[in-house]
Amino acid sequence: MSAEDAVGREDTGAKAAPADIGFVGMLRWAWRQLTTMRAALILLLVLALAAIPGSLLPQRIQDPGTVARFIEENGALGEFLDAVQLFDVYSSFWFSAVYILLMVSLVGCIIPRTRQHWKAMRQRPPRAPRRLSRMPVHTTLPLSGEGAPRTREELLDRAEKVLRRSGYRVARAEDHVAAERGHLRETGNLTFHVSILAVVIVMALGGLLGYSGQRVLVEGETFSNSLVSYDSFEPGTYFDADSLADYRLTLDHFETRWDDQAPGVQFGQPRQFDATVTLSRDGESRQMLLRPNEPVRVDGSRVYLLGNGYAPVITVRDAAGEVTFSGPVVFLPQDGANTSRGVVKVPDSGGPEQLGFVGIFLPTAAQNEDGELYSEFAELRNPLLVMSAYEGDLGLDSGVPQSVYELDADEMTELAEPDGAPLQLVLQPGETVELPGERGSVTLDEVRKYVGLDIRHDPVQVWMLPFTLALFLGLALSLFVPRRRVWVRVSGDEVEVAGLARGEDPRVEVAVREIAEKLDAARERA
Repeated sequence: MSAEDAVGREDTGAKAAPADIGFVGMLRWAWRQLTTMRAALILLLVLALAAIPGSLLPQRIQDPGTVARFIEENGALGEFLDAVQLFDVYSSFWFSAVYILLMVSLVGCIIPRTRQHWKAMRQRPPRAPRRLSRMPVHTTLPLSGEGAPRTREELLDRAEKVLRRSGYRVARAEDHVAAERGHLRETGNLTFHVSILAVVIVMALGGLLGYSGQRVLVEGETFSNSLVSYDSFEPGTYFDADSLADYRLTLDHFETRWDDQAPGVQFGQPRQFDATVTLSRDGESRQMLLRPNEPVRVDGSRVYLLGNGYAPVITVRDAAGEVTFSGPVVFLPQDGANTSRGVVKVPDSGGPEQLGFVGIFLPTAAQNEDGELYSEFAELRNPLLVMSAYEGDLGLDSGVPQSVYELDADEMTELAEPDGAPLQLVLQPGETVELPGERGSVTLDEVRKYVGLDIRHDPVQVWMLPFTLALFLGLALSLFVPRRRVWVRVSGDEVEVAGLARGEDPRVEVAVREIAEKLDAARERA
């Protein structure tokens, strides 16, 4: 929509609805308000504001356990937020209402403008006003002179040729030539708005037909593209789980590198994250390199490298030496030096009570002046695992979802040393420590690396690029193509050239002067 048309519609939309127009009239007035550009901009702003709670509050579709704990911990406030669907923002009725109103507003704005523009493009340029001297830009030339054409028809023929070569649509009248250019401005405006609508529709279809899933993958492990293999999975409304592509990804090696030059601004900053993965599909395997912002594409899906960290391989044995737990445990980084926190849960510990461990992993362990342990670098140079131990009920049978990265110790007791001090297990790779009271032992076998994978599938994403390019093309046309009208009239012994800009066009005066100069030059050459 052009600026002048938008302003004109805004003036109409700003008026209050008369009290005596009746129900049908009220509906028409409401429709006019909804289809103004002002309403579309307000709805777009409201939609952006409505999305903010979705980034500030946990969403049920992503982490139902966190939502349940939030509601439980916040009581009435949590229940109120749940009642107004702030934990289901993107599927809430109010977010959908704003989204639909924005779509209706855009459609209601585009259709009538397209119809008007189509009619305007087929119309002849308007006839010249009676007094061209009243136009904002006006100049005159003598009709006669040495070498000048002696007839009005010859001059108008030359004017018609000059205007056509300058890109104007021309209409010839008895005593003047009318010309108009700049319809591409409105075409660009409509292209811009149609492209916005198309982008919104493509995004909506992608959300309905696609899916996104996340998986933490430790070195040596294999991910199979099936629902049970995902740590979290967000399907679209109409996504069919049977359509998942059949492939497997194995994380062979993850190479990391940090800046280890003399301490300074860049010390400890990440420099390289390269994941070597093996893709197995249809009986064939091939290695691929996965990097940040360089996804691997498999059967229309994109596999992104998100986070990374360390996964100590921990083995827990009971008093008889039987293994009750063994495997890599993902520890989440807490700072730039990769100080990481993780939890080990042992439901079957071989005794009457269940065991739980809360640990801090230090890739490069060091001590400060107070004797406190910390990690001074993110790379594995002096790995150390420090854990506290608990026994009791892990709460796994309560039916409430639990995070694998948190330990609910409300029903558990922290183990202590013989002197009553809290038990602290300190291990380096290959070391084993005994638990007090013949509860068994804990071994840190080795330390592996892990990566976070984000798998996304959007079957209509291919349309996003052309619509986005069309959006920018339409915006460029609407901003940089001038809309103007020019008239050349032969009146008596002089030739009048006048111009009128539709909207802002600082070059209309230059354009009229150039046309006059071309006519004058053509007249002299004749």
